[in-house]
Amino acid sequence: MHRSRSPRLALLGVVVAATAVLTGCSSVGPDTDASEDPTSSDTGLGSGASPVVFAFVCDRGGSDSETYTTYSAVWEAERADCSAKRLTGSVPSSQQQAAVTAARGDATLVELASACAVRGADPWTSAVADERGAHVAAGLLRYCPGHPETDHLRDALAAYRG
Repeated sequence: MHRSRSPRLALLGVVVAATAVLTGCSSVGPDTDASEDPTSSDTGLGSGASPVVFAFVCDRGGSDSETYTTYSAVWEAERADCSAKRLTGSVPSSQQQAAVTAARGDATLVELASACAVRGADPWTSAVADERGAHVAAGLLRYCPGHPETDHLRDALAAYRG
């Protein structure tokens, strides 16, 4: 009788340990990167929702244009005249929504995405002259913090706000 309990206890111990490990791995904490989880609670929508993704059509001079699918590619090409075109997605990501909110109605998501793509042009290279410009700058700083000219825009916004 004593022998039959040992294997059962050992098996029970393994099951309890495996359950504890699996529970621990699955409850590490919430994933805060909404870009990897388009149906996260940050969007307020359930399954089936996906974040908005843009492509950028940029003027190359004359009637020529080129399409880019990442901001970094556009920035590397140093384009100054681009427009964002929605590729996929049905809802703004939490970062996109925060940017639109920061713009306070003075720029749409498409306008922010288009402005984020350009380099060497307004609003990245100019002074912030009015409240509308301040709102757009605030939206851009939230939408594309990795832009190569972020420091200039941040300084221009700080100078305006004085």
